Amino acid sequence: MARKNDSLDRFVVFLAKRDGIDKLVKTFQYTSKMAHWYLLQKGNPELAARFKSWEVSSGLSRKCFRSGRFLTGFNAVRTTKYPNWRWQTLAVVGNSGEFVYFFFDHLTWFSRINLLDSKLADKFCYISAFGEAVSYICFTIQELTMLTRERNAEKQHLKDIEALVSGSKLDRETTSKKISEKRAAISVIRFQRAMRICAISSFAADFIIDLVELSPNPFVTHAITLGISGLTSAWTGCLGAFDKNPEGLGAIFRVYGLQSK
Repeated sequence: MARKNDSLDRFVVFLAKRDGIDKLVKTFQYTSKMAHWYLLQKGNPELAARFKSWEVSSGLSRKCFRSGRFLTGFNAVRTTKYPNWRWQTLAVVGNSGEFVYFFFDHLTWFSRINLLDSKLADKFCYISAFGEAVSYICFTIQELTMLTRERNAEKQHLKDIEALVSGSKLDRETTSKKISEKRAAISVIRFQRAMRICAISSFAADFIIDLVELSPNPFVTHAITLGISGLTSAWTGCLGAFDKNPEGLGAIFRVYGLQSK
């Protein structure tokens, strides 16, 4: 009998993915940022400096590991087609922003390690953050639009189930089969909703981080704000990278009542 994959098996697969290891290192980066701030407040500059080094190295490691990632956005702009011009515009602008984000992120990395002029790092970082912010705005609009559509579809499925239960002219077996199909469709919709909410949370958290470059102020530049935003982005992104199968997160959904009754 074949052995079922356990949590460690799934975690190994997760780490083998580019997004998986990125989210793990991002967790290191923003945890160490908050630890650095906390240790400075407690008057321990020597240990704080060690965590600062961990934060900086994690940030540079993420930039290195994302080498070539800008091609994903470029290829999406080149190949993605939608029948609706509004949706097509959002997709093109969003993927173009992602392309700019990752491309200039590479240049920022080169500047930070002095392969390019280090004086250009701040300019490259600003352009990268601007592209990222634009992409997240477009992707958030898309996710919110899909949430509305899926919510309407769920309501229709619930009405259909109610109609089948109350007064169906079909035989009992056929009625039961159709109800099961409707409930399965609702479960998929609720799974997708949870994933979309995670994506929106991740976009919002990363947008706050972008504001450090685009519009710095005491709130967004505070270590706690950045730490919470970074961890929110990393951990909500983990759900998408860890398991995109509705069955894989079934236990979580049952806890929060997301599965159809």
